[in-house]
Amino acid sequence: MFERIKYLAIKEFIQLFRDRKRRVLIIISPLIQLFLFGYVATLDVDNVSTALLDLDRSQESRELVRRMEASGYFTITNRPASQKESGYLLDKGAVLVAIQIDNGFSKDIKRKAAPAQLQVLVDGTDSNSALIAMSHVASIVGRFSHDLAAPATINAPQTDFRTRVWYNPDLKSRNFLLPGVIALIMLLTCLMTTSMAVVREREIGTIEQLMVTPIRPLELVLAKMSPSAAIGFGQMILVTAVGVLWFHVPIKGSLPFLFLCTGVYLLSILGIGLFISTISKTQQQAMMASFFFFQPTVLLSGFVTPIENMPLGFQYVTYFSPLRYFLVIVRGIFLKGVGLDVLWPQVLALLLLGVAIFALSAMRFKKRLA
Repeated sequence: MFERIKYLAIKEFIQLFRDRKRRVLIIISPLIQLFLFGYVATLDVDNVSTALLDLDRSQESRELVRRMEASGYFTITNRPASQKESGYLLDKGAVLVAIQIDNGFSKDIKRKAAPAQLQVLVDGTDSNSALIAMSHVASIVGRFSHDLAAPATINAPQTDFRTRVWYNPDLKSRNFLLPGVIALIMLLTCLMTTSMAVVREREIGTIEQLMVTPIRPLELVLAKMSPSAAIGFGQMILVTAVGVLWFHVPIKGSLPFLFLCTGVYLLSILGIGLFISTISKTQQQAMMASFFFFQPTVLLSGFVTPIENMPLGFQYVTYFSPLRYFLVIVRGIFLKGVGLDVLWPQVLALLLLGVAIFALSAMRFKKRLA
């Protein structure tokens, strides 16, 4: 049995890497996606283009502006002469934030009779960036107000308020996104290579030759899946190495545990790819079916949108997505350094889902061969 699987698997490796386009897909494509997510796809809002209209021109207004620029979140790119010009800059998308400090800002601070007013206009076209920019403004202005009030309340009881961010102290979205990219790349590549492996045999007419050989359906399935499994592990190692060494993404957990969970995750992907191969007659159909499955799976996994923010019905659908569980696992290993004692619910759910998917797909594949 093992000899037959061995030689058929060798044949699959040779046939898979003989095509130069597939070699590019397997080796170059993951690196391209990794660098795109590492440098381009970021949720960080830094160096926000800002228009400043300072009508007060006082020491206090200049200090507030200095703090905003020193924070690294805002870059003063325009200094309009009027409120109308600030609105025009927002309309044409030249700036994301427009700040107006009215005349008398300094006097209101010194009199303390009424709160000093500051107008902040934010382009809400991109709601995520707008909300983050508003929170940065509120934080800087809040700290500025606290420092101004501190001398007057020097004898009053003080509250020592400190925040500490666990797991990702620098709040870099790259550290959050890149571990998830490992799961996405493995899903896309292994899904396509697995789904087209059997279809290719059927399309060129060699599946009948395999059926008359002594090899059994289960042995054929294992031989067909072995190249995709090896590719999945290889891509995981490659992307992890580049993420850690190039992008300096921390990996605090156990590498053997990561390998174990990757194997469980691949069980689900290979099962889904095998199922797609049973419903497709051509490689083009298999490719289209893979993309049709890939996009909803990513959207329902929590990679883009938190699952808690989805409608209740879709939240239940996410329980059937292997990507949902593996994202929690891989981010827990990379950022939190947790192991099986914490992640066992996700590992167990992924294992049960993978065994069920693979078993059903293998049974359907066996019927198609019969």
